[in-house]
Amino acid sequence: MQKRTLGNGLEVSAIGFGAMGMSDGYGPGPGREANIALLRDAVELGVTFFDTAEVYGPFVNEELVGEALQPVRDEVVIATKFGFAFDADGKQTGLSSRPEHIGQVAEASLRRLRTDRIDLFYQHRVDPDVPIEEVAGAVKELIEAGKVKHFGMSEAAAATVRRAHAVQPVTALQNEYSLWWKRPEAEIIPLCAELGIGLVPFSPLGRGFLTGAITADTAFTPGDIRGTIPRFEAEARQANQELVELLGVIAAGKNATRAQIALAWLLAREPWIVPIPGTRRPERLRENLGAADVTLTADDLAEIDAATARVAIRGGRYAPQTEALTNR
Repeated sequence: MQKRTLGNGLEVSAIGFGAMGMSDGYGPGPGREANIALLRDAVELGVTFFDTAEVYGPFVNEELVGEALQPVRDEVVIATKFGFAFDADGKQTGLSSRPEHIGQVAEASLRRLRTDRIDLFYQHRVDPDVPIEEVAGAVKELIEAGKVKHFGMSEAAAATVRRAHAVQPVTALQNEYSLWWKRPEAEIIPLCAELGIGLVPFSPLGRGFLTGAITADTAFTPGDIRGTIPRFEAEARQANQELVELLGVIAAGKNATRAQIALAWLLAREPWIVPIPGTRRPERLRENLGAADVTLTADDLAEIDAATARVAIRGGRYAPQTEALTNR
């Protein structure tokens, strides 16, 4: 597996692994042992960058990742996140990035991850009630204490990132970015280039839609968040199939799959972009990692961008109340 460098010299595999779907968001899946085996398979295949968060589950995803990666802890980079509040029963109750809370989350994550340091600690969503300078300062203290190595932010506005970066240099921004969600191109990607920050796209396969496995007839299981997302309503899925069909044509010309083209497109944008596709299936893991071997020329990229620009994507990527938590 090729390596890439995010901000501040953090080296990771060119394609990472997003572990959220193993515990949260996509309904029932394989059992714990199967998930642990898949995470360890990813390491054997060259993945060194793994993404989790306390809110996934909540809490159980960090425990899963910690158990799976403990034998190879010094060979991998683990990213997790803070920024939500929970009640005594573990139910999410809102946002919280108060400095004292950040410290408490770090300690709990360290225990669940079975490690003595968090390689990359993201603010999951910006908390409007806490100045970002205080958030960055709290993470800076954790870095100085050796409990955290790098600071990241997720779905934050460019102006907010600038303010945080002035207090504690930001290593990576995690944003949704794919062939059907290009908003980061307006401000975030130029900002990353200017400040030397890496970009970590989540949902690089459009929550599975860009693979071609989802159609207007797909029935989502209970607990699958796609059943609540406007972009995945049946009529929207039918309209958005135009993009999937286009990807199929491009993939056939490259002897690749749709998923591989979607990931290769991200890899070709900038050398500091590292997508983190998730999966619960060994065959999909290998397919995703195969994207690193797909070469897209400048002409290929121009063709893809021109073609996809003609496709009008229907439906929001989140429900309005969830979208409101981003880009602020």
